[in-house]
Amino acid sequence: MHVSADIKVCNSTTLETPPIEKQPYQPIVWRNVILCSLIHLGALYGVYLAFTSAKITTTIFAIGLYQISAIGITAGAHRLWSHRAYKAKWQLRLIIITLNTIAFQNSVYEWARDHRLHHKYCDTNADPHNSNRGLFFSHVGWLLCRKHPDVIEKGRTIDTSDLLADPIVTFQKKYFWFLITWACFIIPTLIPVYCWGETWSNSWYVAVLLRYTLTLNAIWLVNSAAHAWGGKPYDRFINASENLVASILSVGEGWHNYHHVFPWDYKTAELGNYHFNYTTAFIHLFAKIGWAYDLKTTSTELVRKRASRTGLVDSDGDPVPLPWGWDDKDCPQSDRMEATIVNRKQG
Repeated sequence: MHVSADIKVCNSTTLETPPIEKQPYQPIVWRNVILCSLIHLGALYGVYLAFTSAKITTTIFAIGLYQISAIGITAGAHRLWSHRAYKAKWQLRLIIITLNTIAFQNSVYEWARDHRLHHKYCDTNADPHNSNRGLFFSHVGWLLCRKHPDVIEKGRTIDTSDLLADPIVTFQKKYFWFLITWACFIIPTLIPVYCWGETWSNSWYVAVLLRYTLTLNAIWLVNSAAHAWGGKPYDRFINASENLVASILSVGEGWHNYHHVFPWDYKTAELGNYHFNYTTAFIHLFAKIGWAYDLKTTSTELVRKRASRTGLVDSDGDPVPLPWGWDDKDCPQSDRMEATIVNRKQG
């Protein structure tokens, strides 16, 4: 039985939501609005084609590529590069960044920088997708307007030296637009046409636009739905919640209350048997052959201690700084000491 089942925590207890303060004017980026609208309209047409004229192979290919490419976000940009929750040999990093490029949700460098900022200043104006500004804003609205001044200011304080030191990350960053044009759009269009005789139209709308939109919204749900609905067995004072639907669609990222308490845990969840956490299964697969190593996870005792406290104040009553992951200077040394590192690299 997992630890949270043994600890009685009042999940219904929440802090009062502060009144939404007046936000400074953030100009709408109309280019993004138009492109986002066109992509989603194309995806809706792709749903129609999937049920009326597309080959079943094309639909299976689209769903499969959505699930596989999402691993590039979850195991890559998120758990590996944003949180340093485990380490990976160059072969695995190359596989993951290829999947990440197919998913096309900004470069790994930008994604990880913004995500570290999200954890460091969660649900404040310095959070790129501050959930206190509403469900639409945290889901997609933040991408349709200029960044809040606090996001820009605090973003300059986030350490990204480790990302710039990774040649695979910097290669993707340098050639990003060329790479995503081929990986996300051209090649997924060509495969159904030349491999099983799909029409160009069906291939574009189903295998590309529908698949891409599924991937986008699955990951976006973690920012929106998983900050709005669900249980809070580890910390009832934060918005991040345990959301089953978000976890299923985002291949394991929906156990968000746990993740915001222990952002450096490679599983992003306490529950065993994967529990719709396919990304953890992916990492375990490569750990078996030694390509993923130094997997950082949370001890049962540390989870129990944190869940029993359910607060974010120290003995002096001051807010505890929120770490973005393992290498953050604000990550408590006590957490590091009580953490478990699995598949530790020898030598």
